[in-house]
Amino acid sequence: MDRTGIIVISLCVALLGVWLYEQNEFAKKQQAWLAAHPTATSTNSVATAGATATATSGTSTTPIAPVIFDTNAPEQTLVLTNGHARYTFTSRGGGLKLIELMDYPETVSARWRDAVHNSGKFASLNTQAAVPVLAVLGDASLVGDGNFVLTPTATGVRADKTLAGGLVISKQFSFSSNYLVNADVTLQNTSDQPLLLPPQEFVVGTATPMDVDDANAPQTAGALWHDGTNTTSEPLMYFQGASGASCSRALPHPEYRTGAANVVWAAAHNQFFAMLAMPKQPAVEMVARSVPLPRFQDTGAATNGPLPMGVQTAMVFPGQTLTANSSAERQIVLFAGPKEFRTLAAISDEYKNNADQVMNFGSGFATFWGVGTFFAKLLLSGMNAIHDVTRIGYGWSIVVITILIRALFWPLTAASTRSMKRMQALQPEVNALKEKYKDDQQKLMQKQMELWKQHGVSPMSGCWPMMIQMPVFFGFFTMIRSAIELRGASFLWASDLSKPDTLFMIPGITFLPFNLSTPEGLPFNLLPLMMVSVMLWQSHLTPPSPGMDPAQQKMMRWLPGIFILFLYNYSSGLALYMTVSTLASVIQTKLTKNLKDPALKNAKLAPATKSKK
Repeated sequence: MDRTGIIVISLCVALLGVWLYEQNEFAKKQQAWLAAHPTATSTNSVATAGATATATSGTSTTPIAPVIFDTNAPEQTLVLTNGHARYTFTSRGGGLKLIELMDYPETVSARWRDAVHNSGKFASLNTQAAVPVLAVLGDASLVGDGNFVLTPTATGVRADKTLAGGLVISKQFSFSSNYLVNADVTLQNTSDQPLLLPPQEFVVGTATPMDVDDANAPQTAGALWHDGTNTTSEPLMYFQGASGASCSRALPHPEYRTGAANVVWAAAHNQFFAMLAMPKQPAVEMVARSVPLPRFQDTGAATNGPLPMGVQTAMVFPGQTLTANSSAERQIVLFAGPKEFRTLAAISDEYKNNADQVMNFGSGFATFWGVGTFFAKLLLSGMNAIHDVTRIGYGWSIVVITILIRALFWPLTAASTRSMKRMQALQPEVNALKEKYKDDQQKLMQKQMELWKQHGVSPMSGCWPMMIQMPVFFGFFTMIRSAIELRGASFLWASDLSKPDTLFMIPGITFLPFNLSTPEGLPFNLLPLMMVSVMLWQSHLTPPSPGMDPAQQKMMRWLPGIFILFLYNYSSGLALYMTVSTLASVIQTKLTKNLKDPALKNAKLAPATKSKK
């Protein structure tokens, strides 16, 4: 590559950096816009129960004014537990106000450890949401004042409400295994006249961030739905006006509505937990809305700035006419628990509905067009198997599985290294051919290919290993991002492998782009620094391609440093994997370099070259 090519690559890298910085700044402006326009969302911080509906026999199409729960009546709550979860039911909306998962303590980033350490709190779902899970929303005739009467039963809880016109809504909740709750909702016409039942929204729940770090990572929370074939995800970023790596610049989307009588299930989820509603009969639509949430307390975070945001998800059922003394029944199975693959796979097998896809491993390029999803499941199962058999902890399980992967790819990597060595050794002969056939490019290519074939050299040797290992890398990337097993798992100085391994904060450094620094300062994360150091070591050990310009060689040697921009505040589990993987690659390079290659016995070795300092 000539200097022009180097300049082009450098400009591309610089433009990428500028674009990422601009995207980050635009995301902050969008959050500020959301905080300044609470009416753009369908709920507010004063317990809005409102939704969208028209009093017709079809589905909802036109938003109506939100309905506020009557807070003059005292709130009735019932708290029940089955040993694994604690369920708080509320009379306001007649649903689940809060689900606390007793097997999962509330863990936060190390940077907030002093503020919340030993708080004794459990991980929770629908936390501080204005509307309870399985509230029935829509037209005012469905909501009234929003207050139900709760009654404990032998298997759970019953919620009842009588509305004007003779409509009675009764909800029967009962508990099952695997974090499942069965809900039977009956909408009964107790009058002696036909009753027009408007479309109803059954709230699945509100995806809320667990802490300040989750709130600053809007790609980990959002809404999901399944149509029987495909699963579609809309992250919180969509509601903030962006979509993944999209370059689009738009005002936030307050609502997302989809479906055509094919909503097999819908979910509200954050990085490691989900509320998944599975109706017996598919819903006609899924609707999701962004909602503002109260500020985090006792985290040491700043009390100003934009409010944290959540995503409220609901399923829409069609309106209909209830004849005198008739009823309509909605049967829904609710999963409210951890995104633990083995549990979700068991639910998926039981209900035959691909519920395990709520793991949200991703699609398209994010998982190498589906191949990465296969490896994510395989690697997660392998990591769990290693942990279950050896009991060595998930950090060491990542180390073991990384070494096993490198060992599996050893023949491919060794063959690639040998081919590159042969190509370098044959460079004098290639140069001679270039001089001999400088006026006949076709003949030059023919002779060069014959020479490489004679000595077992493949011009694609450096690309194939990378292309083959890429799906595995994407699989590992998505697996570590989604594996709840890493949440709270420690390794050496890293207290939580699902978070950055922040050892301390460097105050005053709050101006760095790409989210490297925070309003509290620059977090000192050791594992990403080790990762980039090992990458730079590897780049200096890798022999340059024959004929490469010295300036290009220098640029390629320092190019791995750009990883620090993207992965510095990512999970320490991923940094651990990449550090161990790169270190294993360095060892492989050294071993292969010292091996004698019989194919080079009669080749004219290229003279050693020293790069200019």
